[in-house]
Amino acid sequence: MPTVIITGATGYIGSHVAKHLISKGWKIVIISQPHFGYSNVEDIKTQIEIFEYDGNIESLINFFKIKKADVVMHLAAAVITNYQPVQIPMLIRSNIEFGTEILEAMRQSETRLFIGTGTYWQNYNSESYNPVDLYAATKEAFEKILKYYVDAYGVRAITLRLFDVYGEDDKRPKLWNILRNIAGTDKSIDLSPGEQLLDLVYISDVARAYEQAYWLLQKDNNIENEVYGVFSAERKSLRQIVEIFQDTIGKRINTHWGGKPYKNREVMNPIESIPKLPLWESSLTLKEGFERFL
Repeated sequence: MPTVIITGATGYIGSHVAKHLISKGWKIVIISQPHFGYSNVEDIKTQIEIFEYDGNIESLINFFKIKKADVVMHLAAAVITNYQPVQIPMLIRSNIEFGTEILEAMRQSETRLFIGTGTYWQNYNSESYNPVDLYAATKEAFEKILKYYVDAYGVRAITLRLFDVYGEDDKRPKLWNILRNIAGTDKSIDLSPGEQLLDLVYISDVARAYEQAYWLLQKDNNIENEVYGVFSAERKSLRQIVEIFQDTIGKRINTHWGGKPYKNREVMNPIESIPKLPLWESSLTLKEGFERFL
């Protein structure tokens, strides 16, 4: 089975990708920074190889030369959607510089297959270039750098544009965790008017998408630098989704619709023109996903 180098494997999505590939017999190598901790991968630490990156690119290049991995899955990112000025260097470092260092290490090794991670927030108003915020702009900027390595050095790449990801053991401050905590209590939550459409994909389906992207690259040499969406067949308004959630949990949730305004540059309708990842489908309905989540 293939050897994969995963960045961002200590995060929520990356850890699930790593666990899914382990279940398939892959050899997993992760690049990490110790200060982020290993809580999401404690249960698989003995089954993976860990390279702790200190920013010395020469050591990274040597590591890539030794590993000769079949593919890199790049999920590391600083997801800061409401940034402060002091966080700009972190966004640039995490979302542009680090990924470029990974590509440079690939250039000087035998590894040529790359699977990156984008976001539907790169396409405000469904435009081909209109990032919602600075975070999305850094993701877009990195894709332009990736194109250089594809054109100049023969890297072949698929970038997966993720939509909304949810699932079990998610420690991120997501709405679903808040709703679960207040369900059946007197507590209430202020929400926007709730007409924005969302496209939720369960974490296990997202993990399968990364594996499928690899097999596409492996089997089709004509794929050089493609962007595919990872989205479901159920695009519903926030109001509809909260209703499904409430029905699934079987407890009343006190919501104050319109209690807060839409975010600046709220994505009201996620982009539809991005082609879906070939030979991949979301396997869980929204209700089935909420049942598993709960």
